[in-house]
Amino acid sequence: MYKNSTASRLANLTFSLLANCQEKEVHLAKLHRLTQAEFRCLRLFGTDESLNNKTIAERMNLSPSRLTRINDGLVKKRYIRREIDPNDRRNMRVNLSKKGKSLVQQLNKDYVDIHKEILQDINPSQHEQLIMAMTHLLEALEKWLKKTE
Repeated sequence: MYKNSTASRLANLTFSLLANCQEKEVHLAKLHRLTQAEFRCLRLFGTDESLNNKTIAERMNLSPSRLTRINDGLVKKRYIRREIDPNDRRNMRVNLSKKGKSLVQQLNKDYVDIHKEILQDINPSQHEQLIMAMTHLLEALEKWLKKTE
């Protein structure tokens, strides 16, 4: 009886979805000669050109030392620059270089293009329902996470 429950099916689906999304990230990272962690770090920038280490570490759920190693790789590849945060000298600001801005724009485009491909395998009449269902799932998950804090 439990195996057929909605909660059990949702648990299995979200587990598989997470695993497949991670594989999607690995694929995109490899295309751009990045580690998955470097890819995720760069994706955090979105339209921002500058973030501080504390923000990046919190969003990626990383220790400062792990983030330093990721940033070292991105500095070496000349995608980011680091400087002392003028508002808090204990913290570093991470800025996208010109090369980094270009890469982030390409990563964002490639990320959307992958999702366009994925949507081609889903009947267009179901696209809006899919987006709405995923939006509701995300909202419920975020609500649950707030309760657990």
